Amino acid sequence: MSVEFYNENVKGFFENTVDADMSETYEIFNNYLKKGDTILDLGCGSGRDSHHFSNYGYEVISADYSDEMVRMASKYLNKEVIKLDMRQMDFKEKFDGVWACASILHIKKVEIGKVLENSYRALKDGGIMYMSFKYGEGEVQRGGRCFSNYTEESFSKLLDSLDIFNIEKFWKTADVRPDRQDEFWLNVIVKKK
Repeated sequence: MSVEFYNENVKGFFENTVDADMSETYEIFNNYLKKGDTILDLGCGSGRDSHHFSNYGYEVISADYSDEMVRMASKYLNKEVIKLDMRQMDFKEKFDGVWACASILHIKKVEIGKVLENSYRALKDGGIMYMSFKYGEGEVQRGGRCFSNYTEESFSKLLDSLDIFNIEKFWKTADVRPDRQDEFWLNVIVKKK
């Protein structure tokens, strides 16, 4: 399972991601929210995005499933990061936004619907959710991690089957890390129906 990868490679992952420039994606996400809103950083990894959102003026709850990432992100953010399995989370109408950057992609396709339903329940009425996936189809095992890949079409079909979110925006980006520019991501923002 992917969590073991993060527990075993926490230092390298932290160093490889903490300074990645996500400013364009932050700007798109920020357009749907206002300062003071409450955000769940779901699968916060290094804490990079939680750091940005806290500085921007949101109230941020940071969560990750890897014990080592929780420890590292807590230290980096100087605040508690909660250990959370997104397949079992049970928040009720607590957040204006859920940010799931490169996190839900590690959930097997048969379980992604459950994570989206849990996220739906966690959002307030009209709340929004950002997600990113490797661009493509199928499930891939690579380097000790599972990746569930999507395109606009395949992710739209998944959302149609659940009927809980409206699609606000799809966009495709190259990986922002210098050594990964040949990798592409599907970015999506959805809104709670």
